[in-house]
Amino acid sequence: MRERIRELRQRRANLVKQAREILDRAEQEKRSLSADEEQQYQNIMSEVENLRKQIEREEELAALEDEMRGNSQQGEPHRPNPSGAPNTRQNPRATEEYRSAFRRYLRDGLSGITADELRAMQADNDAGGGYLVAPQQFVNELLANVTEDTPFRKFARVFTLTTAASLGVPTLDRSQDDAEWTAELAVGGETEVKFGKRELRPHPLSKEAKISNKLLRLAVMDAEQIVLQELARIFAETMEKAYMTGDGVAKPLGIFKASKDGISTARDVASKKDANNIITFDGLKNAKYKLHQKYWKNARWLFHIDSIAEIAKIKDNNGQYIWSDSVVDGEPDRLLGFPILISNFVPNDTADGKYIGALADLSKYWIADSLEMQIQRLLEAHYKTNQTGFVGRMESDGMPVLEEAFVRIKVG
Repeated sequence: MRERIRELRQRRANLVKQAREILDRAEQEKRSLSADEEQQYQNIMSEVENLRKQIEREEELAALEDEMRGNSQQGEPHRPNPSGAPNTRQNPRATEEYRSAFRRYLRDGLSGITADELRAMQADNDAGGGYLVAPQQFVNELLANVTEDTPFRKFARVFTLTTAASLGVPTLDRSQDDAEWTAELAVGGETEVKFGKRELRPHPLSKEAKISNKLLRLAVMDAEQIVLQELARIFAETMEKAYMTGDGVAKPLGIFKASKDGISTARDVASKKDANNIITFDGLKNAKYKLHQKYWKNARWLFHIDSIAEIAKIKDNNGQYIWSDSVVDGEPDRLLGFPILISNFVPNDTADGKYIGALADLSKYWIADSLEMQIQRLLEAHYKTNQTGFVGRMESDGMPVLEEAFVRIKVG
């Protein structure tokens, strides 16, 4: 596994070198990129991004495998109830019997489960609705897959709620002031933590995955895993988009949505266009020094891949590229000392006044996922294409909780 990761990183480093050679050649000849060179450059950068995602997946999987090997050697620790009494009851949704029935439902529909199993799994009293409550293991694995497909979630703070109730944690308008040195009997200046009005309250999100009936019948891959992976993929896209640009109405509040409940326009800096670039060296430096040093340790840039292609061409006042390519296993590319996170849902509109990127401590973006999830199996709806539809209904929310940990870059 580690050898494969090294090979991928070397391939990526070679591609980055090719991209740099294209830019350097044009620079030496004191001309702009030709149409062919521009296309070649864009193709290389796209492949570089694909390899980056593949490397992240391989590294996370390797870490999980190491963790599982450790658990298998040491055993799982006993976790008593908070009251101190031993665990004598198990959540029915966490049992293997419940999950086995759920798997049969996914593969064969209602004909694959008994009447008693149906009653235990029904989401409500209306059996005609067809929604059954998914096992906790299924939901946990789906959320893990969503995080795999949405790297942003790895750096945000994620809470898992057993129900869809509010997390009850209001937003911080600002952090506490620093403590003061005082005389022995003196009292420092008063300080307070102000709270916003918006709370994390998981909102319903519904998505449908269409899967070939032939694939469901094949024994090569478990029907549960097929449904899980496809639902995770489409949930991840919708959730990541909301983390970036959601308006906070029955959905997460995004980083690039100016709001008094999240990040106000006071956290914006301008990057004035020049003859060559939409994003400038000075604009990036303004963003860096707008963010307080106490957030630098966990800070990351957020950009669209289109913006990255432009940033990679920027040079400092000494003619050196400000982009730092990583050639070390596990180390991300860097910009002005900070690692970079790419999302295709970060705005990339280059018109004046539009957001184009951000620098932030993403641990100050909180996400609340509910373990309550329902699945509906639709057979007749897609009979013409020989597919079965699976509608997943889960609940989640997200928002920035401390605006001073974020700086947005605005064009113009």
